[in-house]
Amino acid sequence: MKVVMSGGGTGGHIYPALAIARGITERLPDAVVLYVGTREGLESKIVPHSGFDFVSIDISGLNRSSILKASASLAKFPRSIFQSWNIVKNFQPNIIVGTGGYVSFPVVSAGTLFPGCRTFIHEQNAYPGIANRNLAKKVDCTMINFPEAARHLKARNIKVTGLPVRQEIMMVDRRQAIKKMNLNPDIFTLLAFGGSRGAASINRAMLKLLQEYPVSDMQVIWITGESEYQDITRQMEAVKTEAKMLLVKPFMHNIEDAMAAADLAICRAGASTLSELAVLGLPAILVPYPYAAESHQEKNARALIEKKAAEMVIDEFLDGDTLYKKMEELRCNKSKLKQMSINMQKEARPDALNKILDIILT
Repeated sequence: MKVVMSGGGTGGHIYPALAIARGITERLPDAVVLYVGTREGLESKIVPHSGFDFVSIDISGLNRSSILKASASLAKFPRSIFQSWNIVKNFQPNIIVGTGGYVSFPVVSAGTLFPGCRTFIHEQNAYPGIANRNLAKKVDCTMINFPEAARHLKARNIKVTGLPVRQEIMMVDRRQAIKKMNLNPDIFTLLAFGGSRGAASINRAMLKLLQEYPVSDMQVIWITGESEYQDITRQMEAVKTEAKMLLVKPFMHNIEDAMAAADLAICRAGASTLSELAVLGLPAILVPYPYAAESHQEKNARALIEKKAAEMVIDEFLDGDTLYKKMEELRCNKSKLKQMSINMQKEARPDALNKILDIILT
């Protein structure tokens, strides 16, 4: 069995692809997996360390900032199709799986033209990206995370599978996590994070919240991101917060412990983050990343708001006042917070990887 995986640009496309690749090799130890990405993308750093063979094609996303830059992006497209066809012809895969990002389009497209090759795509977001919207018409099966994505796709075959989440999230225990982090299980715990690079708007709101509002009956876990950590810790040293416990970190490798221990999160609305929140039943105040392609994070957030599993604050309107009011509204209404947790957990699909593998390998 030969398999080509392709997805790039962001971790949201890369990590699900790697999870699927690992799942395939666990089920079929003799399977050979080739990952196709770009030299400039994050995948060029992540994939080689994962142990899978990696090759690149020359393609870039459409740059809409000027006609000249957009033309340069489009000029690469025919070459990427030719490169993808050569990779497919030489490798002769039985299966090609695309998980989104512009790099997946020429690779999966080439697979749809190759005799005997079955093609699949996985869409993580409530509003599909342009690559997957176009590929859905051609591939053997389109797998989706949010059921809402189906209404935006003209596909031959659609299956709701969910999004694979890390094993650490699946296995974490709340009581052990609270003990490990030296937290008091009887005190409300807020977790704030913005992804591996942090989120400036969330950091600003948290700074004001902790400096100006009464939080004496709270525990706070705040993951700032590497770039703003030093500046934030300096500012916090100048002001004594009333929080029972304040843990400020630039990054947490064991973020699953923080998520398991928390009663409420404030975070972005990327598909992987939301899938992890769902598995843990952690309600959240979502602040969608405002520059996400086609506002897909806001659409992800709205899908959960409709199910009363989350609240949302638009990035430009987030400040300490707004965050405090939203947080207090939920903290003081335990029944609503509990119902949000239940509704969030209803969205969990812990068997997502097995569903995807069953579809691909059947």
